Amino acid sequence: MKFSTGCTRCPRLADFLTDVRQAHPDYHARPVPSFGDPQARLLIVGLAPGMHGANATGRPFTGDHAGILLYQTLYDHGFASQPVATHPDDGLQLLDCRITNAVRCLPPQNKPIGAEVNNCNDYLRTEIATLPSGSVVLALGSLAHGAVLKACDLRKTAFKFGHGSDYALPGGRWLLSSYHCSRYNTNTRRLTPEMFATVFAAARQRLDA
Repeated sequence: MKFSTGCTRCPRLADFLTDVRQAHPDYHARPVPSFGDPQARLLIVGLAPGMHGANATGRPFTGDHAGILLYQTLYDHGFASQPVATHPDDGLQLLDCRITNAVRCLPPQNKPIGAEVNNCNDYLRTEIATLPSGSVVLALGSLAHGAVLKACDLRKTAFKFGHGSDYALPGGRWLLSSYHCSRYNTNTRRLTPEMFATVFAAARQRLDA
């Protein structure tokens, strides 16, 4: 299914974004498109846009706390041209990498409901289908992990989420997963930069094999 920033498939999210645009008229406040190389072999799947990050800038993980660790790590492993992402015109380019979200719209309290994840899953399914054999899908958090499995018609019970989990997907692709690089996870040290780097090193090893 072709993605559109005019998507209104989820009434609760569409209504919420209408309110957000009124409160923040300079924000993107619409469904957020994927960002990066259209021919990429690494697809990173996050949860959903953050209020003052992707929802504001219109680019995944740009302008929020979660993007600090993500873009630094991408740069360290050769997937980004620079280590910081501040706004869509900052010159950042992704290299053999693309970033998307399981849910493309900002949800209230950053908590999408199941129906919203399901409504958005067709976009993720289409995105994964474009990846060539040997590609890696890197899911950030258990919700993204589950969304990837659903998009690939796989059962969650057979592919349990865990930090550093590594599974084969149909079409010769791979699913790696990590704890989400959220402010909470990094501040509580549930996810450290070293832990995050290990997952990206595994992705790089898969792609270079």
